[in-house]
Amino acid sequence: MTDSIKNKVVVITGASSGLGEAAARLLAKEGAKLVLGARRLDRLEALAAELSLGKDAIMQTDVTDVGQVRRLVDHAVKTHGRVAVIINNAGLMPHSPLERGKVEDWDRMIDVNIKGVLYGIAAALPHMKTQKSGHIINVSSVAGHKVGPGGAVYAATKHAVRIISEGLRQEVKPYNIRTTIISPGAVATELPDSVTEPDVAQGVRALYDRVAIPADSFARTVVFAMSQPDEVDINEILFRPTAQEY
Repeated sequence: MTDSIKNKVVVITGASSGLGEAAARLLAKEGAKLVLGARRLDRLEALAAELSLGKDAIMQTDVTDVGQVRRLVDHAVKTHGRVAVIINNAGLMPHSPLERGKVEDWDRMIDVNIKGVLYGIAAALPHMKTQKSGHIINVSSVAGHKVGPGGAVYAATKHAVRIISEGLRQEVKPYNIRTTIISPGAVATELPDSVTEPDVAQGVRALYDRVAIPADSFARTVVFAMSQPDEVDINEILFRPTAQEY
C-alpha cells in the first residue's frame, strides 16, 4: 500500500467499467476513500459490493449534466470532509469519417469528452481552492496528440482536454493544486463499443484485439501521478501498447 494514497478522497467519473473501474480497483487496494460516479448504477453497485465499499461510495452520474457532477463532488465532500483528487474519466469514441455527417455522435463526444471534463473541474475546483490543495486528473488519449482518418472529432475533443488541462495548470498555481493529463493508447475497455458505424467498428476492434493492453496499465499511471510528493506535479503521461504504431 502506498502511504501517500491511503485515505485520500478520490472522485472518479465513468467508474462503472474500463479505465475508471480499473482505477477504482487499484485505488481501493491502496486504501483510498472512493466516490464513484457513472450512468449505470447497477454496475456501480456491483463494483462497490465487490470492493466492500459502502453505499456512500457510489452515485448515479451523467457527466453531461453539470448539476449531477456537482452533486457527486459535493457528496464526496459532505461524506469525507474534502476531495483530494478527481479523475475526469468518462468518455466516448464513436469514430466515423466526417463525410458521413454523424452529427449526433459529434454532439455526444463534445458533451461527454469536453463538457464532462469541464463540469468535473467546475465541481471540484471551488473545494480545492478552499482547501489550498487537490489534484485534478483529466483523461485524454493518444488521439489528443495525433489524428487519423475517421477520428477527427474524437481527436479534437481529446486535444481540447489537453489544452483545457494546461490552462488549468497555470491558473491553479496559487492554490497548491496539481493537474495531470493521462493519454492512453489502445487499452482493453468498452470504448470500441461506442463506435456506431459497423465498418469503422470492425477496424477499431481489430486493432484492439491485436494490441490492446489491460486497463490496469491506466490504473498504475494514476497511482504513479498521485503518489508523488506534494511538491512534484506530474503534468502529462502518454502511454501506448508496445505493439501500437498509431
